Amino acid sequence: MGCMRLPKTPGGRVDEAAAVALIRAAIDAGATYIDTAWPYHDGESEGIVGRALQDGYRERAFLATKLPSWKVESREDMDRYLDEQLRRLGTDHLDAYLVHALTRRRWNKLWDLEVDTFLEEAKADGRIRYAGFSFHDDFSTFKRIVDEYAWDLCQVQYNYLDEHYQAGTEGIRYAAEKGIAVVVMEPLRGGLLAQKPPEEVEEIFAAAPVRRSPAGWGLAWVFDHPEVTTVLSGMGTMDELDENLAAAEAVRPGALSPEEHGVVDAVREVYRTRLAVPCTGCRYCMPCPCGVNIPECFAQVNNASLYDDPRYAAFFYRSLLGEGGLASWCTECGMCLSLCPQGIEIPDVLKEAVSLFET
Repeated sequence: MGCMRLPKTPGGRVDEAAAVALIRAAIDAGATYIDTAWPYHDGESEGIVGRALQDGYRERAFLATKLPSWKVESREDMDRYLDEQLRRLGTDHLDAYLVHALTRRRWNKLWDLEVDTFLEEAKADGRIRYAGFSFHDDFSTFKRIVDEYAWDLCQVQYNYLDEHYQAGTEGIRYAAEKGIAVVVMEPLRGGLLAQKPPEEVEEIFAAAPVRRSPAGWGLAWVFDHPEVTTVLSGMGTMDELDENLAAAEAVRPGALSPEEHGVVDAVREVYRTRLAVPCTGCRYCMPCPCGVNIPECFAQVNNASLYDDPRYAAFFYRSLLGEGGLASWCTECGMCLSLCPQGIEIPDVLKEAVSLFET
């Protein structure tokens, strides 16, 4: 269970009671890998996860969080962030500690700051059990990072739209061959692949030899890969939890038939012709210094593209952003460009949002 998309109150904060109940329900049902990070929910996630793991749940969970790599400026920072995260999570150790959102530039910087020594010392003193990294760059960078340290696990973006994106299929195979556990994030591409699909996609699913929900198809495709150890899904409701548990129960590696792979291939091609912005809603670009709600602007640009109805997207754009965060607030300062894991030309897409929804 990924804890980046926990249930929220109408005011936009995490609904802690609902989040705690959801995390515990996931653990009770067997989804014991619990993943969080320093910035999730504007810093709220780790504390809420820590409180959810009280009353005996910590002993039943494999707990993972991440070193905020973009904030680290010294070797001492690494210990400082880890110790604060242990405090937030209310535990004396992490089952997995991942260096967060690695790119070539961030890895170079952290390597120079001796992140490898930090990880070894944190293992030796018992603060972490396993060391890993999450990744957002190209395959050559992924291969280099894998080769330069004795990692226990890696976390990569992988779904049927992103099979050749970033680390991709080549990356998960390379890591698995090295004996590194592969944790998949964004199996439903930030929820995009779980939404009500376009009519062409609905028709393909309806004619399929097996009945599954859109989320079920997306998860089944990832689970089908034998290189994948664990699949992370950011669930926000009990219904989503139930649906994902059912998908996990139904599919094992190599279980999809050639006909089922053909269904996914056909759906992939439909989406590839319609997807306007490769945004997953990770929010690494936030907060915007100009106040733009970049992920929400992008979500509505994609809705306009995917659903053949700009009016539908414009309604949500106005409803969600009418009191703040409009694309037109962008001053093209460029601060977001180096932060985006997907390499999106953010100011250009915001101009498109202005054209679609504000003019």
